[in-house]
Amino acid sequence: KKIKLAYITNDSARKTTYKKRTKGLVKKVHELTTLCGIEACAIIYSPDFDSQPEVWPSHAGARRLLSEFKKLPLSKQNNKMVNQESFLEQSLAKATQHLRELRKENRQKELKNAKSQSLNGKGILQSLNSMDLNELGLLVKQNLKDIDDRVRVLTKASCS
Repeated sequence: KKIKLAYITNDSARKTTYKKRTKGLVKKVHELTTLCGIEACAIIYSPDFDSQPEVWPSHAGARRLLSEFKKLPLSKQNNKMVNQESFLEQSLAKATQHLRELRKENRQKELKNAKSQSLNGKGILQSLNSMDLNELGLLVKQNLKDIDDRVRVLTKASCS
């Protein structure tokens, strides 16, 4: 069940949710370290609920891991690291690319539909502009080439 992400105004409900989510997040980090054989730590701090941060696996373990991370060169530290802005930029670029692909796919389907309607005797070609007719011509040429290639393959197979 999808939950609505919004601020929980009821203090006791918010505190209960915070504790459950903290426990779940720590469990996920533990599972990730076990399944992938990696080192990880989690530091969860909320001044509203706990005076001390929740640290996993331990304060010493988290300090050691963070100091190792800080010893790395900046290029390694920042590798694949994103902030809110760059994450949204990546998401937008991915969605834009997906939209382009869907538009191209829809265009191909429209042309195939126009070709089918034309072959069925419906006078659709008169309603198409020159760009549409050119693209439809290219589609027909490609279909003819595919048919010729298939015929060649089948005749070679039957001769063998």
